[in-house]
Amino acid sequence: MPHADMELTHRSPWELLVATILSAQCTDQRVNRVTPALFKRYRQPRDYARAAVPELEGLIRSTGFYKSKAKHLIGCARAVDERFQGHVPTTMDELTSLPGVGRKTANVLLGNAFNQPAVVVDTHVKRVANRLALTRSDDPDRIEADLQSHFPAAQWTPISQRLLLHGRYVCLARKPACATCALYALCPWKGKLPR
Repeated sequence: MPHADMELTHRSPWELLVATILSAQCTDQRVNRVTPALFKRYRQPRDYARAAVPELEGLIRSTGFYKSKAKHLIGCARAVDERFQGHVPTTMDELTSLPGVGRKTANVLLGNAFNQPAVVVDTHVKRVANRLALTRSDDPDRIEADLQSHFPAAQWTPISQRLLLHGRYVCLARKPACATCALYALCPWKGKLPR
């Protein structure tokens, strides 16, 4: 995957933060169908902080878990507006202090909005990293550390994006496309399908 671009549509760090929160247990394609209307209605963190909960929930309903996502978006927006003067913070500690933001979301922001080396570990990265023997762990923090040890910092963001997309489109959980996998010869996974 020479062009492993982020699939969440966004124009600013704030929009990426919102889209990433919405992407939990939801496809990027679904999020990208929801965000145009959402970003038109609510432009800045203060707009979300003042949002009417039923209206916000209605706009994001199709992403699933919309009640908790709306609560996280409003809480996160309030924190960004009040504690960071409306600007998305740029450190792991500050990002993970926001409601609804864990290491995965923080790493998405650090790597894709702020060009800082960051390893994003989602279910796809977890699966592919284990199948390629880059880790032997199921713990996202351990997987992040293992991937950091295998690659130079300048490659952390692109490699995690490549692993993510490889898992999303080729190395699928139930039916991996081993016959078309460019990494087949390098893959030590015992469950890989014969070519």
